[in-house]
Amino acid sequence: EDEMAGESQKRTVRPNGPYIVRGGIPLVRKEQVMSEYGEPLTWKKVDVLTTESTYRLCRCGQSKTKPFCDSTHTLVDFDGHETADTGPIADRETTFTGQRIAVGDDHSLCVHSGFCGNRITNIWKMLKDPDDSVVRGQIMAMVEKCPSGTLTFALEADGEVVEPDLPKEIAVIPDGPLWVSGGIPVERRDGQPLETRNRMTLCRCGASSNKPFCDGTHKKVGFTDGPGLPIQLGATSH
Repeated sequence: EDEMAGESQKRTVRPNGPYIVRGGIPLVRKEQVMSEYGEPLTWKKVDVLTTESTYRLCRCGQSKTKPFCDSTHTLVDFDGHETADTGPIADRETTFTGQRIAVGDDHSLCVHSGFCGNRITNIWKMLKDPDDSVVRGQIMAMVEKCPSGTLTFALEADGEVVEPDLPKEIAVIPDGPLWVSGGIPVERRDGQPLETRNRMTLCRCGASSNKPFCDGTHKKVGFTDGPGLPIQLGATSH
């Protein structure tokens, strides 16, 4: 992989192996800021990781040097077969429309980060009364914090999607996926590109049924950043 170090910024999935990140893309750690009620409020950057221009990130969930790959995927029964739809999100999402705002929802990408609701309300309830600018603003703020881009918004039905201004970087979410932001191209193992988007989350527990995207399965299997967890890999292969 080292001969790829001088190539432009992009990310490639290796067959049953790691993610290869090229072009000096920054790697950071981000975590949620929580309320006293356990509700996620926003994100904060807690660390910047030192990397080479080209580096490998674990995809099997078993590396002892997470988030980096240590080649443990060659020793475990890791099935990295990709099953995600490579088409545009616009072809899959359901649109929920209110006055002066429309919210798109592609639930196949949901990582259950929890920003879409709180103990008082949620986006879908608020869409019933979006004529209030304060309500619309809260909907927009919730949507913009969705790391996977499962939720998007436009100012009108069939209007242009409004995206937050996100840095070009990869963020490691504690005990969760890799958050790729800023329109970084991602290629499948066969060289076919995924839709380039402002934000997406990629599986690093090895158990998603929507690889290479995260589908929230890391919470079901008890994935953590610690080494040596008894995750059953390949159980969701197709």
